Amino acid sequence: MKKQHRTETDAIRTQIPRTDFMEHSAPMYLSSSFVFEDAEDMRASFAEEKDRTIYSRYSNPNTSEWIQKVCQMEGAEAGFAFASGMAAVFSTFAALLDSGDHVVASRSVFGSTHTLLTQIFPKWNIGHSYFRHDRLEEIEGLIQPNTRILYAESPTNPAVDVLDLEALGQIARKHGLLLVIDNCFATPYLQQPIRFGADLVIHSGTKLMDGQGRVLAGITVGPAGLIDRIYRFARITGPALSPFNAWLLSKSMETLAVRVDRHCENALKVAEFLSAHPRVNWVKYPFLKSHPQFALAKKQMKAGGCVVAFEVEGGVDGGRTFFDHIRLLSLSANLGDTRSIVTHPASTTHSKLSPAERAESGITDGMVRISVGLEHPEDICADLGQALDSIGG
Repeated sequence: MKKQHRTETDAIRTQIPRTDFMEHSAPMYLSSSFVFEDAEDMRASFAEEKDRTIYSRYSNPNTSEWIQKVCQMEGAEAGFAFASGMAAVFSTFAALLDSGDHVVASRSVFGSTHTLLTQIFPKWNIGHSYFRHDRLEEIEGLIQPNTRILYAESPTNPAVDVLDLEALGQIARKHGLLLVIDNCFATPYLQQPIRFGADLVIHSGTKLMDGQGRVLAGITVGPAGLIDRIYRFARITGPALSPFNAWLLSKSMETLAVRVDRHCENALKVAEFLSAHPRVNWVKYPFLKSHPQFALAKKQMKAGGCVVAFEVEGGVDGGRTFFDHIRLLSLSANLGDTRSIVTHPASTTHSKLSPAERAESGITDGMVRISVGLEHPEDICADLGQALDSIGG
């Protein structure tokens, strides 16, 4: 029997077969297509009688290596890698839904996912209903005969609320729905939704998986049968990940555990610092004891992740003053980078939502989302502190 290693080891040691050069690190396969031995080999390959690489829009050795690593960490059978996280979200829905179908989703979703559900999918007669992250009892009343998918993020973007994955899994099984979880904030190192009943797990590899702000990528993993449907949709529509980005991501997975451990250590220190600052109204971080779902986070997650949400005094004006006085940290809309990033969700990532929609998602005018990086935590806190001190000064 093959020895079972821990996921950190698999992330490092999983590798595509070596070539005759016996390289220690997997080479990049920057080839759009691959050749056949003869006419019969070509016919059999396109007839799918052979499992082999044909064209990089379908599969590529570098992409396959990254997919295998994510599947091992998530406990999934198969996966498909996409050019971005949103390509993964869109393609997963589009592959599994038909005109007339319905989705029940958490109200606390990424702004672009909200736009998909409210503006894009209605063009194809695909409807949706929202439930609040803290009111799972609403879900069963929203399920319709044509509901096919139950969808949620946990922790949520940007308010880092935590949803009960086991409860969602039970609801999905009871009603014959597919449970799809966006696991981007946690990564497969901190949380494995399939253990709690999820059918499919989606990630933006752009974030902590890459961890250095270099590439765009997305991935969906789950049962082989469902992934085959997603693969066949993506094979035709073409949102595949580039081999170069896949190579970078596969190498990044080798350091995922040590990077995320440091992110989480820093984030908890930053959350504790912010909690004590007089210019901060409230702070939310999954492993902060004051978090409303602290016990649930401890049950589902190994640690709290890299994102802290907090509200500054003074609303919009206070937030503008805070951001204008940041000196070390980056003002950007990304997260999961080695560099700490501060974002104003109401005017950036979730600006397309109405004020009422933002309020329903827990996004206030003065909310700040900080993606805590790998700098020394005292330097991060010092920059946040001096920016906060400027409010009302």
